[in-house]
Amino acid sequence: MQVGDPTKKKERPLRRDARRNRDAIIAAAAESFAKEGVNAPLESVAKAAGVAIGTLYGHFPTRQDLVEVIATEKIATWLGAAQRAAAADDPWRGFTEYLEVVCKLQADDRALSDIASTDTPLAECIESLLALIRELGRVIMVRAQEQGTLRSDASPDDMAIVIWAHRGIVAATRDVAPEAWRRHLALMLEGFRSEHAHPLPVPPLNALPGVAGATGKETDNQTICKVFGSR
Repeated sequence: MQVGDPTKKKERPLRRDARRNRDAIIAAAAESFAKEGVNAPLESVAKAAGVAIGTLYGHFPTRQDLVEVIATEKIATWLGAAQRAAAADDPWRGFTEYLEVVCKLQADDRALSDIASTDTPLAECIESLLALIRELGRVIMVRAQEQGTLRSDASPDDMAIVIWAHRGIVAATRDVAPEAWRRHLALMLEGFRSEHAHPLPVPPLNALPGVAGATGKETDNQTICKVFGSR
């Protein structure tokens, strides 16, 4: 799927040197955000790009403008994984491989983790891609439930919890055991199996009293449902 740069429609054609600077800023930001998250110092991004901070702000007046450009390609990759999983011949394998791909993307890229796990405002075109990913996530779950391999009481909010927890696990283990998240994910996936499943003690997050979606009240549920939940 071709995804447009959300800033291009606002720009006049750039001179060759300006285009080169802009491309260098984007490349440096992608690398910096992947390592440090979307709040990485822009001064460091400008230095890595070989430009003055004023040049960076000339192309991207706010941090959000730069985040949106970087987010576009990252979310397009995520969308591709969701589309493949939703069309998988084996729905359970599609479900498990999808979560594995998503967790790997997050583990390798802190910016993607920030975008997926927090309520960061994004351009309309990017939000529409996230909405499509959420819908595909529901399709992936329903197909596995209809197959009988995914427990029938699992909900998209439960997928959101996996990603929310994964973010913390990666942050805590990145420097000492960068692959530790795989063990946690495997344990979580076992809990999604219908075979030998036991009743769960409480309803899905979105169905709990006082949580957004049940009463309309704003809570932290909004921050974990950007890609998976019942938002």
